[in-house]
Amino acid sequence: MVKLTMIARVTDGLPLAEGLDDGRDQKDSELYKQQAKALFKNLSKGHNEASRMSIETGPYVFHYIIEGRVCYLTMCDRSYPKKLAFQYLEDLKNEFERVNGSQIETAARPYAFIKFVGHLVNPIDSGITHPPINVKFAEVSVMSSRLTSESRIYADKARDLNRQALIKKWAPVAIVFGVVILLFWVRKKFW
Repeated sequence: MVKLTMIARVTDGLPLAEGLDDGRDQKDSELYKQQAKALFKNLSKGHNEASRMSIETGPYVFHYIIEGRVCYLTMCDRSYPKKLAFQYLEDLKNEFERVNGSQIETAARPYAFIKFVGHLVNPIDSGITHPPINVKFAEVSVMSSRLTSESRIYADKARDLNRQALIKKWAPVAIVFGVVILLFWVRKKFW
């Protein structure tokens, strides 16, 4: 689950927006916010090797992407899928650029885009990640029905193979038994 989302300008580390703090453990949330701010400061000093990265911190993982002098960061549980976290950040980036794209460089105070907090919704609740999951679910459903029909075909073929193996195993015995009975019958009839 997404616990925290922050957006900051990379050139100076200025936080532009923050959201999704569930507020349950205030002491820990402040610690992780400070870690995120320290990460932004390091990125502003030019210590950014990658435009996409995941950093483990305690029971959580920071995922961030840097695009156009802006860093989009989210903190999730370790169990939260990395692919979904980056999809959430991509969607967040697109929405942030659409709403505030021209004002990013001119922001002078921290959290200048506090009005954007309404857009920082949990990806599970917002439906941001639902279309890919629904598409994958549809693919899995089609694959499942195909596998079911193929398994029926294979079950029929396995039954046929078992029958053929049984015939190959017992046919010689049945033929010998039939010949012996035929000989006894012929002997009794004609002798």
